[in-house]
Amino acid sequence: MPLTLTRTDLIRSANFIGGAWSATPTARLAVTDPATGDVITEVPDSGAPEARAALDAAHNAFSAWRKVPAKQRAAIVKRWNDLVLAHQDDLGKLISLEQGKPLAEGKGEVAYAASYIEWFGEEATRMNGEVIPAPLPGRRMFALREPVGVVAAITPWNFPAAMIARKIAPALAAGCTVVCKPAEDTPLTSLALVLLAHEAGVPPGVLNIVTASREKTPEVVDVWLDDARVRKITFTGSTPVGKHLARRSADTLKKLSLELGGNAPFIVFDDADVDAAVEGFMAAKFRNGGQTCVCPNRVFVHRAVFDAFAAKLSARVGALKVGPASDPASQIGPMINDRAVEKIERHVQDAVAKGAKVLTGGKRLSELGATYYAPTVLAGADASMQCACEETFGPVAPLTVFDDEAEVIAAANDTPFGLAAYFYSQNVRRIWRVADALESGIVGINEGAISAEAAPFGGVKESGYGREGSTHGLEDYLHIKYVCQGQLD
Repeated sequence: MPLTLTRTDLIRSANFIGGAWSATPTARLAVTDPATGDVITEVPDSGAPEARAALDAAHNAFSAWRKVPAKQRAAIVKRWNDLVLAHQDDLGKLISLEQGKPLAEGKGEVAYAASYIEWFGEEATRMNGEVIPAPLPGRRMFALREPVGVVAAITPWNFPAAMIARKIAPALAAGCTVVCKPAEDTPLTSLALVLLAHEAGVPPGVLNIVTASREKTPEVVDVWLDDARVRKITFTGSTPVGKHLARRSADTLKKLSLELGGNAPFIVFDDADVDAAVEGFMAAKFRNGGQTCVCPNRVFVHRAVFDAFAAKLSARVGALKVGPASDPASQIGPMINDRAVEKIERHVQDAVAKGAKVLTGGKRLSELGATYYAPTVLAGADASMQCACEETFGPVAPLTVFDDEAEVIAAANDTPFGLAAYFYSQNVRRIWRVADALESGIVGINEGAISAEAAPFGGVKESGYGREGSTHGLEDYLHIKYVCQGQLD
């Protein structure tokens, strides 16, 4: 099944700055299909001049955009949502083409992205201020919510539509203008979404996007970090990069939203519904081939149910169909690039060398291509293994036996990260004890699919700060202005 778009002009090969498509610079970056390595197209390999031009456009557009009535901004964002849904098939194909996930997941991601656009379009009209009771006669005191200014959005490759939507939709709704740098592996979906936003009526300069290679990205981002006109950075990616952005933002005290690395625990207690736990784990772990920041990375199973859980999970994982998105039967696609496969392979080999046993998978699928790895279940994992300390970001499930509730909570929290955590139990008292004890920004209780546009998404500890989605996500693009008027008597 060819991944051919009906509307071929959605595939863009230029930057979008100030309301116009610009092919400068002449240096180009190849965008490839991870399933085959074939070049899809080339986009600009931008540098400081393009970053500065985008920022100039965003800064110049801000004063007018912030004054557009909230109802009109909401209407524009909602039209963007309508266009995204109208092009769901094409956008889903584009995601699958450049990112590799199965087509059903690509289309599902488009719907997920649109849910955020719709949500924030509706929230645009609800940025209410407050009237504060005055302590003295003759005064009126107000707290007003205002857009922070120009926002720089830096997005990852694993959800090229959803991450753009979660960052840009609230920025536009709040009255901010945007400069964006998508991931070098998956810029095409981002460019297509920007095209649709422009068609929805987003004015020139309000939304700008520049593409760049991994090598040129620091040059682009440093322009935005150093310029005081950028008032907010929103980033999804690794913790080391997030720390760098925080340090570099300190000189101009930018507002930051950082959604960083994870090391999510998944706990199956002895009173859990084992079948439900297996189903929940499959949903949480193997979406996008395990290339998600909230997928379980460490799996703790009580000794009393370990054998049953391991057997049922291995059977489910071993039956997963691996293949390219062009095959409608595919459930797991290729990993994003060679580096990703090498990391997965290194983690599995390290675990086996330290005593883990492969229950299913545990190898490259070279017959399919260089970027395929078999969905894997390991038994006998422990805290000494790389897969327990680092985010594998692939379809590997390392199982660890535990005996005691306090023991497993301590193990689950024994990580610098705190993005997501999951556990299965039917004991109501235990549910609330464990939910309170887990050091995580997101907790799934008897549920593996936890993300929703109305819920706050974000972590604690070294998984970052700030929230995306929900009313809290909109607040991250606003600041409070206190206004006091006197002499009213």
